[in-house]
Amino acid sequence: MEGITIIGGGLAGCEAAFTIRRLGGRVRLYEMKPARFSPAHRLEGLAELVCSNSLKSESVENASGLLKEEMWLMGSVVIEAARRTRVPAGKALAVDRVRFSQLVTEMLEKIGVEIVREECTDIPPNRPLIIATGPLTSEPFSQALQMLLGSENLYFYDAIAPIIYKDSIDLSIAFRASRYGRGGDDYINCPMNRAEYEHFVKELVSAKKTPLREFEHIPFFEGCMPIEEMARRGMDTLAFGPLKPVGLKDPRTGKTPYAVVQLRRENQEDTLYNMVGFQTRLTHPEQKRVFSLIPGLKNIKFARFGSIHRNSFINSPRLLLPTLQLKKDPLILFAGQLTGVEGYCESAATGIVAGINAWRLSRGLEPLSPPPDTMVGALLRYITSPERKDFQPMNANFGILKKESRTPKKECAERALIEMKLWLEKTLATPPRI
Repeated sequence: MEGITIIGGGLAGCEAAFTIRRLGGRVRLYEMKPARFSPAHRLEGLAELVCSNSLKSESVENASGLLKEEMWLMGSVVIEAARRTRVPAGKALAVDRVRFSQLVTEMLEKIGVEIVREECTDIPPNRPLIIATGPLTSEPFSQALQMLLGSENLYFYDAIAPIIYKDSIDLSIAFRASRYGRGGDDYINCPMNRAEYEHFVKELVSAKKTPLREFEHIPFFEGCMPIEEMARRGMDTLAFGPLKPVGLKDPRTGKTPYAVVQLRRENQEDTLYNMVGFQTRLTHPEQKRVFSLIPGLKNIKFARFGSIHRNSFINSPRLLLPTLQLKKDPLILFAGQLTGVEGYCESAATGIVAGINAWRLSRGLEPLSPPPDTMVGALLRYITSPERKDFQPMNANFGILKKESRTPKKECAERALIEMKLWLEKTLATPPRI
């Protein structure tokens, strides 16, 4: 077989391409941008981060942090690029999105990945083939997937948070601090007293929202719930959720506010900030009106409004093997959010595994899946377990890891990293990255 074809230049497709080239294989990567953009994409580069600029915690006692360390051992281009383009965000790994996309694109070009800038509208005959078109797969290719997979496609809706200009933030009201004093003064905090908070929630709940055509039921993913949908669950839902003020004191009063809206730095120039937890489907005028009620944001200016879009994923428990191979055609592999993992690093990790297995298939070797007591292996086991009937997207978490319930997270993480090193030595016949 000559070369491996990958469709989709998101995180998973880039990880797969980088992995294959790093192992000495030939790879052709198809990406439809800039000829065509999805409703949520804006940048021409590969590996564009849409919903947030944060890749979450780096602590190995956090499931997301453990996943990053496993990916680093696996030679992840996403983790390397993220660490080289990071912006301050406490213990979280947050990046400058533009520079991150540019760097990943450059790293793939430098290593010799052939990047073809055109849209695929059909399933190509090339094998091995990795499909990593993501949750915003174009309509023509979605139809091709329906032909390939039948009627097993599922869907849910996802929302993205606004990005605002720093110079529109009133820093005589807002203050810099991280919760519990961890991570320095990386976040800008907009404090609310109880009256301000309750007025904001009432206006948020009653604000006009972008209409959703044809669909009466909206199956939002719980991990990316629009803030107005959360607010509808009860007056104090936000105060105990994304607006919780614990560990923060307003320097003007010396007291803990009733609620706090946190803003996270978006770029290295320190000119843009992301409204943390403010995924929304409010109309643009309503975002301007309602979010300007937040103390410190009276003169809010948007670099990007929040929005909502349809995300698709396949019924992986019925369709895929734990190696990410399609059961009906094992020379086709799937990767990324299309498989039903949720989160940037989760998507990227499946791309690494798909890349390894596509490379092994091209060499006549048996595909393999990481052990279930690694975070990557646990994710793959979750999304491909055939007994799973009511399948919904899943993030990395210690609940899916194969472990005793009382085993400390640190011990689980240490064991997982050892298992990943051993698996990589066996799978690639080369030592993992240290």
